[in-house]
Amino acid sequence: MPTYKAPVRDFQFLLFDVLDIEQHKALPGFEEASRELISAILDEAAKFSEEVLQPLNAVGDEQGCRLENGVVTTPDGFRQAYQTLVENGWPALTADPNYGGQGLPNTLSQVFNEMVSSANMAFGMYPGLSHGAYSALLHHGSDVLKETYLPKLVSGEWTGTMNLTEPHCGTDLGLMRTKAVPQPDGAYQISGQKIFISAGEHDLAENIVHLVLARIEGAPEGIKGVSLFVVPKFLVNSDGTLGARNGVSCGALEKKMGIHGNATCVLNYDGATGYLVGEEHKGMRAMFTMMNEARLGVGLQGLSQSEVAYQNALAYATERLQGRALTGPKQPSKPADPLIVHPDIRRMLLNLKSFNEGARALLLWTALKGDLSHKSPDEKIREESDDLMSLLTPVVKGHLTDRGFALAVEAQQVYGGHGYIDEWGMGQFVRDARIAMIYEGANGVQALDLVGRKLAQNGGRAVFAFLAELATFIETQKNDEDLAPLVKALEVSRADLEAATMWFMENALSNFDHAGAGSTDYMHLFGLVAIGYMWGLMGQAAKSRLKDGAPDAEFFKTKLATGRYYAERVLPETGLHLTRIRAGADMMMSFEVEAF
Repeated sequence: MPTYKAPVRDFQFLLFDVLDIEQHKALPGFEEASRELISAILDEAAKFSEEVLQPLNAVGDEQGCRLENGVVTTPDGFRQAYQTLVENGWPALTADPNYGGQGLPNTLSQVFNEMVSSANMAFGMYPGLSHGAYSALLHHGSDVLKETYLPKLVSGEWTGTMNLTEPHCGTDLGLMRTKAVPQPDGAYQISGQKIFISAGEHDLAENIVHLVLARIEGAPEGIKGVSLFVVPKFLVNSDGTLGARNGVSCGALEKKMGIHGNATCVLNYDGATGYLVGEEHKGMRAMFTMMNEARLGVGLQGLSQSEVAYQNALAYATERLQGRALTGPKQPSKPADPLIVHPDIRRMLLNLKSFNEGARALLLWTALKGDLSHKSPDEKIREESDDLMSLLTPVVKGHLTDRGFALAVEAQQVYGGHGYIDEWGMGQFVRDARIAMIYEGANGVQALDLVGRKLAQNGGRAVFAFLAELATFIETQKNDEDLAPLVKALEVSRADLEAATMWFMENALSNFDHAGAGSTDYMHLFGLVAIGYMWGLMGQAAKSRLKDGAPDAEFFKTKLATGRYYAERVLPETGLHLTRIRAGADMMMSFEVEAF
Protein backbone atom coordinates (compact mmCIF):
# COMPACT_ATOMS: atom_id res chain seq x y z
CA MET A 1 0.00 0.00 0.00
CA PRO A 2 1.27 3.52 -0.76
CA THR A 3 2.32 5.92 1.96
CA TYR A 4 2.79 9.69 2.32
CA LYS A 5 5.10 11.79 4.48
CA ALA A 6 4.57 15.56 4.46
CA PRO A 7 7.76 17.43 3.41
CA VAL A 8 7.79 19.61 6.53
CA ARG A 9 11.52 20.34 6.39
CA ASP A 10 11.21 21.56 2.82
CA PHE A 11 8.35 23.89 3.75
CA GLN A 12 10.42 25.30 6.62
CA PHE A 13 13.32 25.97 4.26
CA LEU A 14 11.11 27.74 1.74
CA LEU A 15 9.13 29.83 4.20
CA PHE A 16 11.99 30.90 6.46
CA ASP A 17 15.17 30.74 4.37
CA VAL A 18 14.05 31.38 0.78
CA LEU A 19 10.99 33.61 1.15
CA ASP A 20 11.92 34.98 4.58
CA ILE A 21 8.26 35.27 5.46
CA GLU A 22 9.12 36.87 8.79
CA GLN A 23 10.27 40.06 7.04
CA HIS A 24 6.61 40.86 6.40
CA LYS A 25 5.54 40.67 10.05
CA ALA A 26 4.31 44.29 9.98
CA LEU A 27 1.61 43.43 7.42
CA PRO A 28 -1.95 42.44 8.38
CA GLY A 29 -2.12 38.72 9.06
CA PHE A 30 1.63 38.30 9.02
CA GLU A 31 2.03 39.77 12.50
CA GLU A 32 0.52 36.59 13.97
CA ALA A 33 2.52 34.27 11.72
CA SER A 34 5.48 33.76 14.01
CA ARG A 35 8.04 31.04 13.38
CA GLU A 36 6.64 29.11 16.33
CA LEU A 37 3.05 29.28 15.05
CA ILE A 38 4.03 28.34 11.49
CA SER A 39 6.04 25.38 12.77
CA ALA A 40 3.06 24.23 14.82
CA ILE A 41 0.78 24.55 11.80
CA LEU A 42 3.20 22.51 9.69
CA ASP A 43 3.38 19.75 12.28
CA GLU A 44 -0.37 19.54 12.83
CA ALA A 45 -1.15 19.70 9.11
CA ALA A 46 1.32 16.88 8.51
CA LYS A 47 -0.26 14.79 11.26
CA PHE A 48 -3.79 15.32 9.89
CA SER A 49 -2.73 14.53 6.32
CA GLU A 50 -0.63 11.49 7.12
CA GLU A 51 -2.81 9.89 9.81
CA VAL A 52 -6.35 10.85 8.87
CA LEU A 53 -6.49 11.51 5.12
CA GLN A 54 -3.87 9.26 3.52
CA PRO A 55 -5.40 5.99 4.80
CA LEU A 56 -8.70 7.03 3.15
CA ASN A 57 -7.19 7.72 -0.28
CA ALA A 58 -7.42 4.16 -1.59
CA VAL A 59 -10.81 3.75 0.13
CA GLY A 60 -12.18 6.72 -1.78
CA ASP A 61 -10.76 5.41 -5.04
CA GLU A 62 -12.22 1.94 -4.58
CA GLN A 63 -15.65 2.88 -3.21
CA GLY A 64 -16.35 6.17 -4.92
CA CYS A 65 -19.50 8.16 -4.13
CA ARG A 66 -23.00 6.70 -4.31
CA LEU A 67 -26.25 8.36 -5.44
CA GLU A 68 -29.54 6.95 -4.15
CA ASN A 69 -32.86 8.80 -4.28
CA GLY A 70 -31.11 12.12 -4.82
CA VAL A 71 -28.78 11.64 -1.85
CA VAL A 72 -25.03 11.33 -2.35
CA THR A 73 -23.02 9.31 0.13
CA THR A 74 -19.25 9.82 0.29
CA PRO A 75 -16.81 6.92 0.86
CA ASP A 76 -16.35 5.35 4.28
CA GLY A 77 -14.44 7.61 6.64
CA PHE A 78 -14.86 10.80 4.66
CA ARG A 79 -17.57 12.25 6.92
CA GLN A 80 -15.51 11.64 10.05
CA ALA A 81 -12.41 13.09 8.41
CA TYR A 82 -14.33 16.18 7.33
CA GLN A 83 -15.68 16.63 10.84
CA THR A 84 -12.10 16.47 12.18
CA LEU A 85 -11.09 19.08 9.61
CA VAL A 86 -13.85 21.41 10.83
CA GLU A 87 -13.27 20.77 14.53
CA ASN A 88 -9.59 21.62 14.15
CA GLY A 89 -10.41 24.92 12.43
CA TRP A 90 -8.56 24.28 9.17
CA PRO A 91 -11.14 25.94 6.86
CA ALA A 92 -10.71 29.18 8.85
CA LEU A 93 -6.90 29.26 8.63
CA THR A 94 -6.54 32.23 6.27
CA ALA A 95 -10.11 33.57 6.20
CA ASP A 96 -11.17 37.07 7.28
CA PRO A 97 -11.46 37.40 11.10
CA ASN A 98 -14.64 39.45 10.59
CA TYR A 99 -16.33 36.20 9.59
CA GLY A 100 -14.64 33.85 12.03
CA GLY A 101 -11.36 33.30 10.23
CA GLN A 102 -7.85 33.25 11.68
CA GLY A 103 -6.62 35.84 9.16
CA LEU A 104 -3.24 34.25 8.49
CA PRO A 105 -1.44 34.79 5.15
CA ASN A 106 -2.86 32.85 2.22
CA THR A 107 0.64 31.52 1.60
CA LEU A 108 0.11 29.19 4.55
CA SER A 109 -3.05 27.77 3.03
CA GLN A 110 -0.95 26.61 0.06
CA VAL A 111 1.21 24.64 2.47
CA PHE A 112 -1.81 22.99 4.08
CA ASN A 113 -3.50 22.36 0.74
CA GLU A 114 -0.48 20.62 -0.73
CA MET A 115 -0.30 18.24 2.20
CA VAL A 116 -4.01 17.49 1.99
CA SER A 117 -3.97 17.01 -1.77
CA SER A 118 -0.92 14.73 -1.66
CA ALA A 119 -2.56 12.62 1.02
CA ASN A 120 -6.02 12.53 -0.55
CA MET A 121 -6.69 14.71 -3.59
CA ALA A 122 -10.37 13.81 -3.90
CA PHE A 123 -11.07 14.73 -0.26
CA GLY A 124 -9.15 17.98 -0.54
CA MET A 125 -11.49 19.22 -3.24
CA TYR A 126 -14.42 19.57 -0.79
CA PRO A 127 -12.86 22.29 1.43
CA GLY A 128 -10.84 23.68 -1.51
CA LEU A 129 -13.94 24.60 -3.50
CA SER A 130 -15.55 26.06 -0.39
CA HIS A 131 -12.68 28.51 0.00
CA GLY A 132 -13.13 29.59 -3.60
CA ALA A 133 -16.82 30.31 -2.97
CA TYR A 134 -15.83 32.21 0.16
CA SER A 135 -13.39 34.38 -1.82
CA ALA A 136 -15.94 35.25 -4.52
CA LEU A 137 -18.55 36.28 -1.93
CA LEU A 138 -16.01 38.17 0.17
CA HIS A 139 -14.96 40.35 -2.77
CA HIS A 140 -18.23 40.69 -4.66
CA GLY A 141 -21.16 39.79 -2.39
CA SER A 142 -23.47 42.26 -0.70
CA ASP A 143 -23.29 42.75 3.06
CA VAL A 144 -26.41 40.60 3.45
CA LEU A 145 -24.92 37.74 1.45
CA LYS A 146 -21.66 37.98 3.36
CA GLU A 147 -23.36 37.89 6.75
CA THR A 148 -25.59 35.02 5.67
CA TYR A 149 -23.06 32.71 4.08
CA LEU A 150 -19.47 33.57 4.97
CA PRO A 151 -19.37 32.56 8.66
CA LYS A 152 -20.64 29.07 7.81
CA LEU A 153 -18.28 28.70 4.85
CA VAL A 154 -15.37 29.90 6.97
CA SER A 155 -16.14 27.43 9.75
CA GLY A 156 -16.62 24.62 7.25
CA GLU A 157 -20.14 23.89 8.51
CA TRP A 158 -21.30 24.59 4.95
CA THR A 159 -19.41 23.86 1.76
CA GLY A 160 -19.36 25.68 -1.58
CA THR A 161 -19.21 24.95 -5.30
CA MET A 162 -18.75 26.74 -8.60
CA ASN A 163 -21.22 26.04 -11.42
CA LEU A 164 -20.07 27.02 -14.90
CA THR A 165 -20.17 24.13 -17.37
CA GLU A 166 -23.31 23.02 -19.23
CA PRO A 167 -23.77 20.00 -21.51
CA HIS A 168 -23.33 22.09 -24.67
CA CYS A 169 -20.68 24.55 -23.45
CA GLY A 170 -17.48 24.32 -21.48
CA THR A 171 -14.88 27.02 -22.07
CA ASP A 172 -17.20 29.06 -24.30
CA LEU A 173 -19.47 30.29 -21.51
CA GLY A 174 -21.14 32.77 -23.84
CA LEU A 175 -23.26 29.83 -25.08
CA MET A 176 -24.77 29.37 -21.62
CA ARG A 177 -28.51 28.63 -21.42
CA THR A 178 -29.19 28.53 -17.68
CA LYS A 179 -31.63 31.37 -17.08
CA ALA A 180 -32.47 33.64 -14.18
CA VAL A 181 -35.93 35.18 -13.86
CA PRO A 182 -36.27 38.23 -11.56
CA GLN A 183 -38.78 37.93 -8.71
CA PRO A 184 -40.73 40.70 -6.92
CA ASP A 185 -38.72 40.22 -3.72
CA GLY A 186 -35.41 40.86 -5.47
CA ALA A 187 -34.45 37.19 -5.74
CA TYR A 188 -34.27 35.19 -8.99
CA GLN A 189 -35.60 31.85 -10.17
CA ILE A 190 -32.74 29.81 -11.62
CA SER A 191 -33.47 27.08 -14.17
CA GLY A 192 -31.06 24.95 -16.18
CA GLN A 193 -28.55 22.16 -15.94
CA LYS A 194 -24.90 22.23 -14.92
CA ILE A 195 -22.44 19.36 -15.35
CA PHE A 196 -19.04 18.39 -13.95
CA ILE A 197 -19.83 20.08 -10.62
CA SER A 198 -17.23 18.92 -8.11
CA ALA A 199 -18.63 18.40 -4.60
CA GLY A 200 -22.05 19.31 -5.99
CA GLU A 201 -23.95 17.03 -3.61
CA HIS A 202 -22.65 15.09 -0.59
CA ASP A 203 -23.21 14.17 3.04
CA LEU A 204 -20.29 16.03 4.62
CA ALA A 205 -22.08 19.28 5.53
CA GLU A 206 -25.64 20.35 6.25
CA ASN A 207 -25.78 22.91 3.45
CA ILE A 208 -24.05 23.51 0.12
CA VAL A 209 -23.66 27.03 -1.25
CA HIS A 210 -23.68 26.88 -5.05
CA LEU A 211 -22.28 29.81 -7.03
CA VAL A 212 -24.07 29.61 -10.37
CA LEU A 213 -23.54 31.45 -13.64
CA ALA A 214 -26.80 32.17 -15.44
CA ARG A 215 -28.29 34.60 -17.93
CA ILE A 216 -30.98 37.03 -16.76
CA GLU A 217 -33.91 37.21 -19.16
CA GLY A 218 -33.24 39.88 -21.78
CA ALA A 219 -29.50 39.99 -21.06
CA PRO A 220 -27.03 40.72 -23.88
CA GLU A 221 -25.81 37.76 -25.90
CA GLY A 222 -22.46 36.18 -25.20
CA ILE A 223 -20.28 36.37 -22.15
CA LYS A 224 -21.29 40.01 -21.47
CA GLY A 225 -24.79 38.85 -20.53
CA VAL A 226 -23.79 36.37 -17.80
CA SER A 227 -24.49 37.01 -14.11
CA LEU A 228 -23.49 35.18 -10.92
CA PHE A 229 -25.90 33.92 -8.27
CA VAL A 230 -25.82 32.26 -4.87
CA VAL A 231 -28.15 29.26 -4.91
CA PRO A 232 -28.07 27.36 -1.59
CA LYS A 233 -29.11 23.72 -1.32
CA PHE A 234 -31.30 24.74 1.61
CA LEU A 235 -32.74 28.22 1.89
CA VAL A 236 -31.58 30.20 4.90
CA ASN A 237 -34.09 31.77 7.29
CA SER A 238 -33.70 35.31 8.60
CA ASP A 239 -32.36 33.97 11.90
CA GLY A 240 -29.68 31.93 10.12
CA THR A 241 -31.34 28.56 10.52
CA LEU A 242 -31.96 26.33 7.54
CA GLY A 243 -35.34 26.45 5.85
CA ALA A 244 -36.92 24.63 2.93
CA ARG A 245 -35.03 22.56 0.37
CA ASN A 246 -34.27 24.68 -2.68
CA GLY A 247 -35.02 23.65 -6.25
CA VAL A 248 -31.61 22.17 -6.97
CA SER A 249 -30.97 18.43 -7.16
CA CYS A 250 -28.32 15.95 -8.24
CA GLY A 251 -29.47 14.16 -11.37
CA ALA A 252 -26.44 11.91 -11.76
CA LEU A 253 -22.89 11.23 -10.65
CA GLU A 254 -20.29 11.20 -13.40
CA LYS A 255 -18.40 7.93 -13.85
CA LYS A 256 -14.86 9.13 -14.30
CA MET A 257 -11.21 8.18 -14.64
CA GLY A 258 -10.05 9.33 -11.21
CA ILE A 259 -10.82 11.37 -8.08
CA HIS A 260 -13.56 8.83 -7.32
CA GLY A 261 -13.87 10.05 -3.74
CA ASN A 262 -15.16 13.42 -4.90
CA ALA A 263 -18.77 13.71 -6.05
CA THR A 264 -18.77 15.08 -9.61
CA CYS A 265 -22.41 15.91 -10.20
CA VAL A 266 -24.99 16.79 -12.79
CA LEU A 267 -27.05 19.47 -11.05
CA ASN A 268 -30.57 20.33 -12.14
CA TYR A 269 -31.98 23.75 -11.27
CA ASP A 270 -35.77 23.85 -11.42
CA GLY A 271 -36.90 27.33 -10.49
CA ALA A 272 -34.40 27.41 -7.64
CA THR A 273 -34.18 30.59 -5.59
CA GLY A 274 -30.95 32.48 -6.23
CA TYR A 275 -29.47 35.80 -5.17
CA LEU A 276 -27.41 38.07 -7.39
CA VAL A 277 -23.69 38.38 -6.56
CA GLY A 278 -22.28 41.73 -7.68
CA GLU A 279 -23.77 43.51 -10.68
CA GLU A 280 -26.08 42.21 -13.37
CA HIS A 281 -24.22 40.91 -16.44
CA LYS A 282 -20.88 41.12 -14.58
CA GLY A 283 -20.83 37.54 -13.43
CA MET A 284 -17.51 36.60 -14.96
CA ARG A 285 -15.76 39.36 -13.07
CA ALA A 286 -16.93 37.83 -9.79
CA MET A 287 -16.43 34.23 -10.90
CA PHE A 288 -12.86 34.92 -12.00
CA THR A 289 -11.99 35.66 -8.37
CA MET A 290 -12.93 32.07 -7.66
CA MET A 291 -11.49 30.65 -10.89
CA ASN A 292 -8.06 32.26 -10.52
CA GLU A 293 -7.76 30.93 -6.98
CA ALA A 294 -8.93 27.53 -8.20
CA ARG A 295 -6.34 27.53 -11.00
CA LEU A 296 -3.51 27.95 -8.52
CA GLY A 297 -5.09 25.20 -6.46
CA VAL A 298 -5.20 22.91 -9.48
CA GLY A 299 -1.55 23.64 -10.24
CA LEU A 300 -0.91 22.54 -6.69
CA GLN A 301 -2.76 19.28 -7.42
CA GLY A 302 -0.33 18.52 -10.24
CA LEU A 303 2.55 18.95 -7.80
CA SER A 304 0.81 16.97 -5.07
CA GLN A 305 0.39 13.83 -7.17
CA SER A 306 3.94 14.08 -8.45
CA GLU A 307 5.17 14.41 -4.86
CA VAL A 308 3.33 11.41 -3.43
CA ALA A 309 4.18 9.34 -6.51
CA TYR A 310 7.85 10.27 -6.06
CA GLN A 311 7.90 9.31 -2.40
CA ASN A 312 6.57 5.85 -3.14
CA ALA A 313 8.74 5.32 -6.22
CA LEU A 314 11.83 6.29 -4.21
CA ALA A 315 10.95 3.81 -1.46
CA TYR A 316 10.43 1.07 -4.06
CA ALA A 317 13.68 1.87 -5.87
CA THR A 318 15.71 1.64 -2.67
CA GLU A 319 14.14 -1.67 -1.59
CA ARG A 320 13.55 -3.59 -4.81
CA LEU A 321 16.51 -5.77 -5.83
CA GLN A 322 16.86 -6.05 -9.59
CA GLY A 323 19.98 -6.58 -11.69
CA ARG A 324 23.50 -5.37 -11.03
CA ALA A 325 24.99 -1.91 -11.34
CA LEU A 326 26.68 -1.30 -14.69
CA THR A 327 29.98 -0.58 -12.91
CA GLY A 328 29.89 -3.71 -10.77
CA PRO A 329 27.89 -5.03 -7.80
CA LYS A 330 27.08 -2.47 -5.12
CA GLN A 331 25.72 -5.04 -2.66
CA PRO A 332 27.72 -8.21 -3.38
CA SER A 333 26.25 -10.06 -0.43
CA LYS A 334 22.78 -9.86 -1.93
CA PRO A 335 21.46 -11.60 -5.06
CA ALA A 336 21.02 -8.26 -6.86
CA ASP A 337 21.43 -4.52 -6.35
CA PRO A 338 18.55 -2.17 -5.56
CA LEU A 339 16.97 -0.40 -8.51
CA ILE A 340 18.36 2.96 -7.46
CA VAL A 341 21.87 2.03 -8.62
CA HIS A 342 20.73 2.21 -12.26
CA PRO A 343 21.25 5.56 -14.03
CA ASP A 344 17.88 5.52 -15.77
CA ILE A 345 16.05 4.97 -12.48
CA ARG A 346 17.99 7.89 -11.02
CA ARG A 347 17.07 10.01 -14.04
CA MET A 348 13.38 9.46 -13.41
CA LEU A 349 13.65 10.01 -9.67
CA LEU A 350 15.69 13.19 -10.07
CA ASN A 351 13.27 14.49 -12.68
CA LEU A 352 10.58 14.10 -10.02
CA LYS A 353 12.61 15.47 -7.13
CA SER A 354 13.89 18.54 -8.97
CA PHE A 355 10.43 19.36 -10.29
CA ASN A 356 8.62 18.82 -7.00
CA GLU A 357 10.92 21.01 -4.95
CA GLY A 358 11.11 23.71 -7.62
CA ALA A 359 7.35 23.71 -8.24
CA ARG A 360 6.69 23.93 -4.51
CA ALA A 361 8.91 27.00 -4.32
CA LEU A 362 7.13 28.57 -7.30
CA LEU A 363 3.70 28.01 -5.76
CA LEU A 364 4.69 29.58 -2.45
CA TRP A 365 6.54 32.45 -4.16
CA THR A 366 3.45 33.15 -6.28
CA ALA A 367 1.12 32.85 -3.28
CA LEU A 368 3.26 35.34 -1.37
CA LYS A 369 2.96 37.75 -4.30
CA GLY A 370 -0.80 37.37 -3.93
CA ASP A 371 -0.62 38.23 -0.24
CA LEU A 372 1.54 41.28 -0.94
CA SER A 373 -0.80 42.46 -3.71
CA HIS A 374 -3.54 42.78 -1.09
CA LYS A 375 -1.68 43.67 2.08
CA SER A 376 1.39 45.76 1.26
CA PRO A 377 1.07 49.47 2.11
CA ASP A 378 3.35 50.27 -0.83
CA GLU A 379 1.29 50.85 -3.97
CA LYS A 380 4.21 49.94 -6.24
CA ILE A 381 4.73 46.60 -4.48
CA ARG A 382 1.00 45.89 -4.68
CA GLU A 383 1.01 46.60 -8.40
CA GLU A 384 4.14 44.56 -9.13
CA SER A 385 2.90 41.64 -7.04
CA ASP A 386 -0.51 41.65 -8.70
CA ASP A 387 1.13 41.77 -12.14
CA LEU A 388 3.28 38.73 -11.41
CA MET A 389 0.41 36.82 -9.78
CA SER A 390 -1.76 37.40 -12.85
CA LEU A 391 1.04 36.52 -15.27
CA LEU A 392 2.02 33.32 -13.49
CA THR A 393 -1.46 31.92 -12.79
CA PRO A 394 -1.80 30.19 -16.21
CA VAL A 395 1.84 29.07 -16.02
CA VAL A 396 1.35 27.48 -12.61
CA LYS A 397 -1.89 25.83 -13.65
CA GLY A 398 -0.71 24.59 -17.04
CA HIS A 399 2.95 23.73 -16.55
CA LEU A 400 2.60 22.14 -13.12
CA THR A 401 -0.32 19.93 -14.10
CA ASP A 402 1.12 18.79 -17.44
CA ARG A 403 4.47 18.11 -15.80
CA GLY A 404 2.93 16.64 -12.66
CA PHE A 405 0.97 14.08 -14.66
CA ALA A 406 3.96 13.15 -16.84
CA LEU A 407 6.12 12.68 -13.76
CA ALA A 408 3.48 10.59 -11.97
CA VAL A 409 3.73 8.32 -15.02
CA GLU A 410 7.53 8.27 -14.65
CA ALA A 411 7.16 7.31 -11.00
CA GLN A 412 4.86 4.49 -12.05
CA GLN A 413 7.52 3.41 -14.57
CA VAL A 414 10.05 2.94 -11.75
CA TYR A 415 7.94 0.00 -10.54
CA GLY A 416 8.01 -1.80 -13.87
CA GLY A 417 5.10 -4.23 -14.06
CA HIS A 418 4.15 -3.68 -10.43
CA GLY A 419 3.34 -0.06 -11.28
CA TYR A 420 0.41 -1.33 -13.33
CA ILE A 421 -1.02 -3.34 -10.43
CA ASP A 422 -3.60 -1.61 -8.25
CA GLU A 423 -2.26 -2.70 -4.87
CA TRP A 424 0.82 -0.49 -5.27
CA GLY A 425 -1.37 2.61 -5.70
CA MET A 426 0.58 4.19 -8.55
CA GLY A 427 -2.32 3.85 -10.97
CA GLN A 428 -4.48 6.02 -8.73
CA PHE A 429 -1.90 8.81 -8.66
CA VAL A 430 -1.72 8.77 -12.45
CA ARG A 431 -5.51 8.73 -12.87
CA ASP A 432 -6.10 11.42 -10.26
CA ALA A 433 -3.40 13.67 -11.74
CA ARG A 434 -4.93 13.51 -15.23
CA ILE A 435 -7.98 15.65 -14.44
CA ALA A 436 -5.84 18.58 -13.31
CA MET A 437 -4.75 19.14 -16.92
CA ILE A 438 -8.38 19.50 -17.97
CA TYR A 439 -10.58 21.25 -15.42
CA GLU A 440 -10.54 24.92 -14.40
CA GLY A 441 -9.73 25.71 -18.02
CA ALA A 442 -7.97 23.05 -20.10
CA ASN A 443 -4.26 23.68 -20.39
CA GLY A 444 -4.49 24.75 -24.02
CA VAL A 445 -6.81 27.52 -22.82
CA GLN A 446 -4.32 28.47 -20.10
CA ALA A 447 -1.61 28.76 -22.74
CA LEU A 448 -3.80 30.96 -24.93
CA ASP A 449 -4.64 33.12 -21.92
CA LEU A 450 -0.93 33.56 -21.24
CA VAL A 451 0.05 34.46 -24.80
CA GLY A 452 -3.14 36.15 -25.94
CA ARG A 453 -3.95 38.21 -22.84
CA LYS A 454 -1.30 38.21 -20.12
CA LEU A 455 1.71 39.11 -22.27
CA ALA A 456 0.05 42.20 -23.70
CA GLN A 457 -1.51 43.49 -20.48
CA ASN A 458 -0.31 46.99 -19.59
CA GLY A 459 2.05 47.00 -22.55
CA GLY A 460 3.85 43.85 -21.41
CA ARG A 461 4.69 45.38 -18.03
CA ALA A 462 4.52 42.09 -16.11
CA VAL A 463 6.61 39.91 -18.41
CA PHE A 464 9.30 42.55 -18.85
CA ALA A 465 9.43 43.02 -15.07
CA PHE A 466 9.88 39.27 -14.65
CA LEU A 467 12.65 39.17 -17.26
CA ALA A 468 14.35 42.14 -15.58
CA GLU A 469 14.18 40.45 -12.17
CA LEU A 470 15.81 37.38 -13.67
CA ALA A 471 18.51 39.46 -15.33
CA THR A 472 19.33 41.16 -12.03
CA PHE A 473 19.61 37.84 -10.23
CA ILE A 474 21.86 36.40 -12.94
CA GLU A 475 24.10 39.46 -12.95
CA THR A 476 24.56 39.44 -9.17
CA GLN A 477 25.20 35.69 -8.93
CA LYS A 478 27.11 34.86 -12.10
CA ASN A 479 30.55 35.01 -10.43
CA ASP A 480 29.53 32.65 -7.61
CA GLU A 481 31.41 29.41 -8.28
CA ASP A 482 28.96 27.27 -6.31
CA LEU A 483 25.96 28.56 -8.25
CA ALA A 484 27.71 28.93 -11.62
CA PRO A 485 26.25 25.82 -13.34
CA LEU A 486 22.71 26.84 -12.41
CA VAL A 487 23.14 30.55 -13.15
CA LYS A 488 24.71 29.89 -16.56
CA ALA A 489 21.90 27.55 -17.56
CA LEU A 490 19.33 30.03 -16.27
CA GLU A 491 20.94 32.80 -18.33
CA VAL A 492 20.56 30.74 -21.51
CA SER A 493 16.97 29.81 -20.70
CA ARG A 494 16.08 33.39 -19.81
CA ALA A 495 17.38 34.43 -23.22
CA ASP A 496 15.14 31.77 -24.80
CA LEU A 497 12.13 33.15 -22.93
CA GLU A 498 12.92 36.70 -23.98
CA ALA A 499 13.39 35.62 -27.60
CA ALA A 500 10.08 33.74 -27.59
CA THR A 501 8.31 36.74 -26.07
CA MET A 502 9.70 39.08 -28.71
CA TRP A 503 8.84 36.62 -31.49
CA PHE A 504 5.19 36.68 -30.46
CA MET A 505 5.16 40.45 -30.26
CA GLU A 506 6.65 40.68 -33.74
CA ASN A 507 4.61 37.92 -35.43
CA ALA A 508 1.43 37.07 -33.56
CA LEU A 509 -0.36 40.37 -34.11
CA SER A 510 -0.16 39.93 -37.87
CA ASN A 511 -1.38 36.33 -37.65
CA PHE A 512 -3.14 35.21 -34.47
CA ASP A 513 -2.62 31.57 -35.45
CA HIS A 514 1.08 32.04 -34.63
CA ALA A 515 0.06 32.72 -31.04
CA GLY A 516 -2.18 29.67 -30.95
CA ALA A 517 0.42 27.40 -32.52
CA GLY A 518 3.17 28.32 -30.07
CA SER A 519 1.19 29.03 -26.91
CA THR A 520 1.63 25.65 -25.21
CA ASP A 521 5.35 25.63 -25.91
CA TYR A 522 5.58 29.15 -24.52
CA MET A 523 3.69 28.18 -21.36
CA HIS A 524 6.12 25.33 -20.72
CA LEU A 525 9.15 27.43 -21.62
CA PHE A 526 7.96 29.99 -19.08
CA GLY A 527 7.34 27.30 -16.47
CA LEU A 528 10.79 25.82 -16.92
CA VAL A 529 12.43 29.23 -16.52
CA ALA A 530 10.28 30.17 -13.53
CA ILE A 531 11.20 26.96 -11.72
CA GLY A 532 14.83 27.51 -12.75
CA TYR A 533 14.66 30.90 -11.05
CA MET A 534 13.27 29.25 -7.93
CA TRP A 535 16.25 26.90 -7.95
CA GLY A 536 18.48 29.95 -8.16
CA LEU A 537 16.83 31.43 -5.07
CA MET A 538 16.97 28.10 -3.26
CA GLY A 539 20.62 27.64 -4.17
CA GLN A 540 21.43 31.10 -2.87
CA ALA A 541 19.63 30.38 0.42
CA ALA A 542 21.20 26.93 0.79
CA LYS A 543 24.70 28.31 0.29
CA SER A 544 24.04 31.03 2.85
CA ARG A 545 22.93 28.48 5.44
CA LEU A 546 25.99 26.32 4.79
CA LYS A 547 28.20 29.34 5.25
CA ASP A 548 26.48 29.99 8.59
CA GLY A 549 27.33 26.46 9.72
CA ALA A 550 23.81 25.03 9.67
CA PRO A 551 23.62 21.75 11.63
CA ASP A 552 21.74 19.88 8.87
CA ALA A 553 24.39 20.58 6.23
CA GLU A 554 23.46 17.54 4.13
CA PHE A 555 20.00 18.98 3.50
CA PHE A 556 21.50 22.14 2.00
CA LYS A 557 24.18 20.29 0.03
CA THR A 558 21.45 18.15 -1.49
CA LYS A 559 19.55 21.30 -2.43
CA LEU A 560 22.54 22.59 -4.36
CA ALA A 561 23.03 19.24 -6.08
CA THR A 562 19.35 18.97 -7.03
CA GLY A 563 19.37 22.49 -8.44
CA ARG A 564 22.40 21.59 -10.54
CA TYR A 565 20.58 18.52 -11.88
CA TYR A 566 17.65 20.72 -12.92
CA ALA A 567 20.04 23.12 -14.62
CA GLU A 568 21.91 20.45 -16.53
CA ARG A 569 19.13 18.01 -17.42
CA VAL A 570 15.85 19.95 -17.45
CA LEU A 571 16.41 23.63 -18.25
CA PRO A 572 17.92 22.90 -21.70
CA GLU A 573 14.39 21.96 -22.84
CA THR A 574 13.70 25.67 -23.28
CA GLY A 575 15.70 25.62 -26.51
CA LEU A 576 13.39 23.00 -28.01
CA HIS A 577 10.31 25.02 -27.08
CA LEU A 578 11.80 28.15 -28.66
CA THR A 579 12.50 26.27 -31.90
CA ARG A 580 8.89 25.07 -32.06
CA ILE A 581 7.54 28.57 -31.37
CA ARG A 582 9.61 30.05 -34.17
CA ALA A 583 8.25 27.44 -36.58
CA GLY A 584 4.97 29.37 -36.48
CA ALA A 585 1.55 28.22 -37.61
CA ASP A 586 1.82 28.20 -41.41
CA MET A 587 2.63 24.53 -41.86
CA MET A 588 0.03 23.14 -39.46
CA MET A 589 -2.70 25.50 -40.70
CA SER A 590 -1.99 24.56 -44.34
CA PHE A 591 -3.48 21.09 -43.80
CA GLU A 592 -6.91 20.67 -45.32
CA VAL A 593 -9.39 19.15 -42.89
CA GLU A 594 -9.66 16.06 -45.10
CA ALA A 595 -5.91 15.48 -44.72
CA PHE A 596 -6.35 14.69 -41.05
